[in-house]
Amino acid sequence: MFSKILIANRSEITCRVIKTARKIGVKTVAVYSDADQDALHVRMADEVVHIGGSAASQSYLLGDKIIEACIITGAEAVHPGYGFLSENAAFCDQLVEAGLVFIGPTPSAIESMGDKITSKTLAAEAGVSTVPDHMGIIADADEAVKIANKVGYPVMIKASAGGGGKGMRVAWNDSEAREGFDLSKSEARSSFGDDRIFIEKFITDPRHIEIQILADSHGNCVYLGERECSIHRQNQNVIEEAPSPFLDAETRKAMGEQAVALSQAVNYKSAGTVEFIVDSNRNFYFLEMNTRLQVEHPVTELITGLDLVEQMLRVAAGETLSVKQEDVKLNGWAIESRLYAEDPYLIYAIRWPFNALSPTVRGDSAAPFLREGDRIYIRPEHSTNPRQHIGRLVLATTTDGAAYIKILRRGDDKRYWNLESINPHYSMMENIELERISPFVWIHFKGNKTPFKRV
Repeated sequence: MFSKILIANRSEITCRVIKTARKIGVKTVAVYSDADQDALHVRMADEVVHIGGSAASQSYLLGDKIIEACIITGAEAVHPGYGFLSENAAFCDQLVEAGLVFIGPTPSAIESMGDKITSKTLAAEAGVSTVPDHMGIIADADEAVKIANKVGYPVMIKASAGGGGKGMRVAWNDSEAREGFDLSKSEARSSFGDDRIFIEKFITDPRHIEIQILADSHGNCVYLGERECSIHRQNQNVIEEAPSPFLDAETRKAMGEQAVALSQAVNYKSAGTVEFIVDSNRNFYFLEMNTRLQVEHPVTELITGLDLVEQMLRVAAGETLSVKQEDVKLNGWAIESRLYAEDPYLIYAIRWPFNALSPTVRGDSAAPFLREGDRIYIRPEHSTNPRQHIGRLVLATTTDGAAYIKILRRGDDKRYWNLESINPHYSMMENIELERISPFVWIHFKGNKTPFKRV
């Protein structure tokens, strides 16, 4: 095992990695920008290194600065968290050249799974179910219309290098296909510097369900069940649940085995997530593979009892997986709600309404020791991102039920938001009611089905 690692990230995920490192006796190094000099992750780490200006392009995206910080502190390995350099194959190569270890998959796995066209081709070759599509390069809008007619409307027009909902359009006819191609191509070029576009069949009434895998460098790979991520806002997951209330044991096993087959086909190691889209008949199709730790990883940890960050560290250190497929048991239910500060002109304080020490409640944020009545603050000058993710509320239960979560304005005081009415025994398996409360959403779960909705 490593004696010291550096976390090439900031805020909540850096605090999360530090907690596990402490647990297993590994020293930590945090890096910080000008804006983060007083951040909690800076105070939690054993050592800290300043790496540049407030903008990510001047700090957290500079691989050379990260490597320099490793050399200064003697860190042996780098955990990338998520975002920033976490899926950057060139950065992995830089680390290897510097004699450092990347706590994640190999550069070749990141590169092959990071390109949607390449990943779908490899998935099909590995026997993974894929959506009917046209994976060749599309020259112009006229060709896009011809391909859309061949695939059959409705179609999804997507950027090959896309992510986060960018470069993505649904077309139901020739006019929308033509317009969607031009818009997606332009957005892909400006967002990713890669304007390659492909077209696939759009699955109506879909569910977004992903499989968590763990693999080591000795050829072992297991799947840890699924996460249902079908409730989106602005093309981003908002609510994640494990296990899915929709899957049966047979479908779960088939999806897991295909996720493992794809992982082994690209010699994957570390934690990874294979995403599928599932129709109303439980037919499932490969979407993409995320070659990093996911924001929603806590729900898997709560129902499996495994610490995914610890597993990543052990795999990167060359250890063999300590868990076999027959050892993986899904116990109970877990659900996660992401917390966002969407209005940069308000001073936010989320008041924690319960005791986070409970084994069935987990609060992941930049505040690691939440207690009942505590607040998570976010200052306006740090709120330049309109979808700023400031934390996660995760609930678990030992029975086949989940939770009732309500994000509610506290009276007329616009500075505060409460999380209220936490009841892990409340049945949520029939349906979902959604009511918009700007700038957040009131989410009321009940019943046995979680339909795909964008709000």
